[in-house]
Amino acid sequence: MTIQQPTDLTHAAMLGLGVHRPERVVTNDEICEVLDSSDEWIQTRSGIRTRRFAGEDETLIGMSVSAAEKALAAAGVGAEQVGCVIVATSTHPEHTPASAPQVATALGINAAAFDISAGCAGFCHALNLAASMVRSGAESHVLVIGVEQLSRFMDPTDRGTAFIFADGAGAVVVGPSESAGIGPTAWGSDGSQAHVITQTPSCMGAREHTDADHPVVQMEGTAVFRWAPFAMAKVAHEALDLAGISVDDLDAFIPHQANLRITQTLAKNIQLPESVAVATDVVDSGNTSAASVPLAMEAMLRNDEAAVGDTALLIAFGAGLSYAGQVVTLPPLGQ
Repeated sequence: MTIQQPTDLTHAAMLGLGVHRPERVVTNDEICEVLDSSDEWIQTRSGIRTRRFAGEDETLIGMSVSAAEKALAAAGVGAEQVGCVIVATSTHPEHTPASAPQVATALGINAAAFDISAGCAGFCHALNLAASMVRSGAESHVLVIGVEQLSRFMDPTDRGTAFIFADGAGAVVVGPSESAGIGPTAWGSDGSQAHVITQTPSCMGAREHTDADHPVVQMEGTAVFRWAPFAMAKVAHEALDLAGISVDDLDAFIPHQANLRITQTLAKNIQLPESVAVATDVVDSGNTSAASVPLAMEAMLRNDEAAVGDTALLIAFGAGLSYAGQVVTLPPLGQ
């Protein structure tokens, strides 16, 4: 007996984009009410001027649903058409149940749903999985969400992280397309550097405890800066080669919004021409980990720094250390 399999591959693309930005804007001056630092020092080190923290009524599930509803509307796709929901996050507070089934139910979606944890590279990992599902015929439409509530997992007195991380959500609907809108993904990991970005104490008590009464993110910022702009330049060119695209064909570069200095150094190392617009959402939104790439995508479209249909290079990197990059066509934006 032969097991039946879909044989005709199709093209996949992002059909719609939606985001949720928390209402509360937090300035560097507010951060420095607790942190021993200054607005000038923070901007010099990171480029960050403001970031957004979720309010008490803005849950991780709620932000995900808000972003997803806008993405579905922009794509013109109904809940009944979605065959899978993937949520990329590192800040859903429970191992079980995962956030994705709860998000799916809130949206009226009765489909497979699961979380993935790949740190700041989570959205690009999930996008690759979704595109693969659509291309293979496994699913016709997949909802991908990157969401974080990092403000609830920080030590406000930690000079290495307190001014960097923030909250938000971004979602895209991946579905069939007449032409390829999501290129092959260059991705990987380097577990030998797992110690560079951690959450401690862990839920299972495997790491040393801090004075905090809840798990907090800790990061060796210098190690990240030494690694990301150089290693990711190679990944960027691998993604471009896989897609058959040159840097001169790009309209936009949308990297994970880790740090403005990292973005600038990475763009230089990739040797992007001046004609390529570079995402700088970190300045106003901080580092939102798995949510940063879709949030930066939305900011570029909203500010007319890029347009629907433009060709963009996505690169994401973070805890793991994990990384991923792909060339994409920018989708319509939901309001």
